[in-house]
Amino acid sequence: MRAVIQRVSHANVTINGTMKSQIKQGYLILLGICDEDTLEDVDWLVKKIANLRVFGDENDVMNRSILEVQGEALVVSQFTLYASYKKGNRPSWYRAGSHEHSIPLYEAFCNLLSEAIGKPVGTGEFGADMKVELLNDGPVTICMDTKNKE
Repeated sequence: MRAVIQRVSHANVTINGTMKSQIKQGYLILLGICDEDTLEDVDWLVKKIANLRVFGDENDVMNRSILEVQGEALVVSQFTLYASYKKGNRPSWYRAGSHEHSIPLYEAFCNLLSEAIGKPVGTGEFGADMKVELLNDGPVTICMDTKNKE
């Protein structure tokens, strides 16, 4: 499971001209899932993200978590995080998880993250053509991969 976590001042996702979700200060999380991912990966990633300390404290040092700043989260499925670009110039997504495997894990991730931060999590729509708008704050962007925990 791969995630790109962006600290944002605000973010939203629009599908077919209609805004599906929007948040203020918090994280926009692009989430990629492969067929090897499990609920154990979901649990590890949620805990890591909920406790990630990248928000400024009283001295403007990145020392606070999303919990401490009462931030929000928007999670957008992003199969392209598993792009293979080794052969040729047109990426292949053979490593991305199937819909049957990925959708339940995406939903579990969103539900567990909502429980962890104590508020609803905004979402996109799995498999939809989405327009994502954000104001990256910092900019701060962190990449995580559950297959590379160390």
